[in-house]
Amino acid sequence: MFETHMTIVGNVLTAPEWRKIPSTGAMVANFRVASTARRYDKEGGQWIDGRSLRLRVVAWRRLAENVASSITVGDPVIVSGRVYSRDWKDDNGNHRLMYELEAYAIGHDLTRGVARFYRAKGGQGDGQLEDAESDAVVAGEATVALTAEEVPIAYGDGVPNEPEPTFTEPEPAPKPDEPGPEEDEDLALEVERLVAEQQPPARRTRRTKREPVAA
Repeated sequence: MFETHMTIVGNVLTAPEWRKIPSTGAMVANFRVASTARRYDKEGGQWIDGRSLRLRVVAWRRLAENVASSITVGDPVIVSGRVYSRDWKDDNGNHRLMYELEAYAIGHDLTRGVARFYRAKGGQGDGQLEDAESDAVVAGEATVALTAEEVPIAYGDGVPNEPEPTFTEPEPAPKPDEPGPEEDEDLALEVERLVAEQQPPARRTRRTKREPVAA
């Protein structure tokens, strides 16, 4: 009831990383996303970057598998989930703080490009918020990184190897007052038929018998 839901539109900063919680054996995929506002600079006459928000995104179970297979650095994404602030003390007793978005839906931002959906069968540092030690804490639990052999699914796995779709602009349709080539030919034939029907039939002249002239 008191959870804070958020939808963020931004770009992927780090590739999804698989981690495991030793106490439960649960595996989780996480990556960082940055959302940067854009504003128009009247003095410079151009659009420039404004304030930005960076969050860690956490995905579990089937969503984690699909994210690890589909998302990579730089991708424009839309993420919806519940946002939390995680705080703890490190080994030196320093208080640490990090913001985390536990996702329940992740997808590509199609205003920036195209994508094709396949139904599944069956970073940058920021002081105390993001560093190697904070990477080990996911959903408030200490985690360990998985090796390449332990990763259940990697980027591109499970996606059919098909060529990227190509788009060609359709030929412009002729305007109402500009008939196409076939219509021009039909119109010419119709005009010839009408002209032939309107012409009167040729008259036959009667030849009169000439009287002989007296000598």
